[in-house]
Amino acid sequence: MDVRPFTIAVEDSVLEDLRKRLTDTRWPDEIPNTGWDYGSNLDYIKELVEYWRTDFDWRTQEAKLNEFRHFKSEVDGLDIHFIHEKGKGTAPIPLVITHGWPSCFFEMTKIIPLLADPASHGGDAADSFDVVAPSLPGFGFSDHARDRGMEVQRVAGMWNKLMTQNLGYPKFGAQGGDIGSGVTARLGFAHAENMYGIHLTSITRPTPYLGPGSRPITEEEQALITQRAKWFDEEGGYNHIQGTKPQTLAYGLNDSPAGLASWIVEKYRTWSDCGGDVEKRYTKDELLTIVTIYWVTQTISSSTRMYFENQKNLWVMDKDQKVPAPAGMAMFPQEISKPPREWGERSYDVRRWTEMTKGGHFAALEEPQLLAEEVRAFFREFR
Repeated sequence: MDVRPFTIAVEDSVLEDLRKRLTDTRWPDEIPNTGWDYGSNLDYIKELVEYWRTDFDWRTQEAKLNEFRHFKSEVDGLDIHFIHEKGKGTAPIPLVITHGWPSCFFEMTKIIPLLADPASHGGDAADSFDVVAPSLPGFGFSDHARDRGMEVQRVAGMWNKLMTQNLGYPKFGAQGGDIGSGVTARLGFAHAENMYGIHLTSITRPTPYLGPGSRPITEEEQALITQRAKWFDEEGGYNHIQGTKPQTLAYGLNDSPAGLASWIVEKYRTWSDCGGDVEKRYTKDELLTIVTIYWVTQTISSSTRMYFENQKNLWVMDKDQKVPAPAGMAMFPQEISKPPREWGERSYDVRRWTEMTKGGHFAALEEPQLLAEEVRAFFREFR
């Protein structure tokens, strides 16, 4: 299959329109002294939008992104964008790494050099990978789906074709978190014959079998079930609207850059190991690079639509069924949910389980060094 070099080049007119919209933002009111209790804090979003309008330099960020090797290739009728960095070592393992929402390929830009060239970053050249970091369909610079059903199982099939057919790797590894963990898990289930193994930072899919004949739920597993229910009650509004009426949400977010920033940045604050100060973990430039990618590609609608599709295509294990590919898990303390190992072992062949000391949902961006060391360690046995 055709694999074509790609360069990010946003038109000046798009950036000029963005700046005008930022200038013309119509701000909502806010109850004084409520911080982030009702959602994104007005003072912070005003500060961020003013920085976006006056100081943020997309062209600088675009040039940094273009230092990576970008490509596009057709998979199942869609042009998929991906970074492909060849490993600097004796026998690199091909590795596809998949982001989630409201993330994009930018999340992987810190960890890609650590995996592709470990010897230059305190590691061993023997642990190198050929790293492939795609943009999910409907995210970033990948095409949008033109029909229903673009969910994680379908993406896994696309990634298998991208790696084995388009890029010519007969066998590869996979890593991911959030939506990317669902894609990675499905790769390990449906395409295990092509996999060295899979590595996850969250366990979102599949739902394990808990029916007759399964072992009793432990106290730790019941605590997980309770914690997840509480979290969705207190923090899951975005999930419900994106999973039921994403099109309605899209009109506002696709039209207002301030609204888009508010919707996305609140998640980076809530889901990260930042103690309530999002800029302890990310710079304004990093946050706005992510938001700008969503803005210039107009992908907030197509990205949130994946929640709708995933909820219509649930994946529940049958009795005695597991993902056959060997699995490694790195559990970060501020991840959205914190499963115990026995929960993971219901659905996976867990070979490595590490309780991380710091970090949250966007592990590759928050703690790239720690995650890279875990990925290297897990795949070492398959070399």
